[in-house]
Amino acid sequence: MADYDLAIIGGGLNGVSIARDAAGRGLRVILLEQGDLAAGASSASPRLIHGDLASLERRHFLRVRTALAERDIWLKIAPHLVRPMRFAIPAHSDERPDWQLRSWLLLYDRLASRSGLPASATVDVTHHPVGNALKRPFGTAFEYSDCIVDDSRLVVLTAVDAAARGAVIRSGARCTRAERGKEWRLATIDRGFRQVITARAIVNASGAWTSSVAETVLRVPPPKVAAEQMDQIVVRRLFDSDNIYVFQNSDGRLIFASPYERDFTLIGTASHAFKGDPAIVAMAAGDVAYLCDAANRYFRERIETVDVVRTLSGANMVRNAASGRDGAMTLDHGRARAPLLTVFGGDVTTSRLRAEQAVTKLTPFYPMSPRWTATAPLPGGDFAWDRFDNEVEEVRERWRFLGKEEARRLVAAYGSNVKAILGDAKERGELGPAFGPELTGAEVRYLMLREWARFPDDILWRRSKLGLTMPPADREALAAFMAAAV
Repeated sequence: MADYDLAIIGGGLNGVSIARDAAGRGLRVILLEQGDLAAGASSASPRLIHGDLASLERRHFLRVRTALAERDIWLKIAPHLVRPMRFAIPAHSDERPDWQLRSWLLLYDRLASRSGLPASATVDVTHHPVGNALKRPFGTAFEYSDCIVDDSRLVVLTAVDAAARGAVIRSGARCTRAERGKEWRLATIDRGFRQVITARAIVNASGAWTSSVAETVLRVPPPKVAAEQMDQIVVRRLFDSDNIYVFQNSDGRLIFASPYERDFTLIGTASHAFKGDPAIVAMAAGDVAYLCDAANRYFRERIETVDVVRTLSGANMVRNAASGRDGAMTLDHGRARAPLLTVFGGDVTTSRLRAEQAVTKLTPFYPMSPRWTATAPLPGGDFAWDRFDNEVEEVRERWRFLGKEEARRLVAAYGSNVKAILGDAKERGELGPAFGPELTGAEVRYLMLREWARFPDDILWRRSKLGLTMPPADREALAAFMAAAV
């Protein structure tokens, strides 16, 4: 008998979502990630949970409707991670005409008719807060509702839920070779230790490494795919409103400018074909300038390339430009060959559905429970999405030493599970040493014990974004603390 029913290679959003779905259906699952969870493209997404106006413009109506239905599911099962926002598109006479934008948004409202989010509206930016940050030529904007998500937190909490349902999650574990027969025999290196495991099926969900894993590890023909790189920049906060701006760029692309970690703005996305080592994905100077120029076309406050405090880049596999949003999967099996499922591409919004479809493809090989992930909340998400602010106030009432912004960060990251970190503490000193103004020893220990954090960057850039503001001395103290805790 094989050690596992399913071995998954890759700890990005596709991999952990499949692990969660399969474990919840009763399969014995192991996930192998050579680095940290969400270390690749899954922590460099546009952070949007949306129907996608660009898909609407291309008349992919079913795709938009499916994505909007998934948006509603995410609001219900991850209300701490997924937050509704108002998106504003300043009208620009040189780009799409106003009637076209209004038509899009009316159709968008119709396709999302059951969401409960506010409908689209036309606003006069000269008398509306959304206009405060814009240049004077823009007199009209169109608002609509969509959501944002903390992408890397979504990956980690999906893995936490998978583990709670019996999946084995191994970060720092690399599959070096897989021998295929009636079952798979995998040679792995897990944090320096060699191990051989067996599985009845394998999922290759290794993202930008999909082709190389197919060729060198699984030794099967690689899928016919291309790699795409997506780039974003982080700058100081350029506006005070909570809107997300959607800019019509001169090349026809839609550029998003979002509030990011209180004091910053995230601007993206620039995308292009990628060639090279997916472990080293760097943003070109030309793409940085491109996004700065796109923002400068609309915002009063000008930014230059020297104002960029961080770039976010990730590469992923796509079959073609049209299928990149949906993702793709192939199933290879035969009478004497154990199944191999390859899953790649796709966006954050449809990741849950994509995992559900992937696991369903394996139902001929296993007895398993029905589909379930559309109604089960992620860890900490056991409250209604419109009660997020109430959750924050309840946390502040119980732990009075927390400031409002700190409480919001904790609830946004952990939801109702924040009590597992704060416990019965009556004052901040009871939470252990402080690393910067917010991170405490108690939170660090929790992340190491419950969320597979091994190194400072795992905490500062994926479990949180506190690396944006943490002083170097505190980073060094954090590294020493984590080393001593191992």
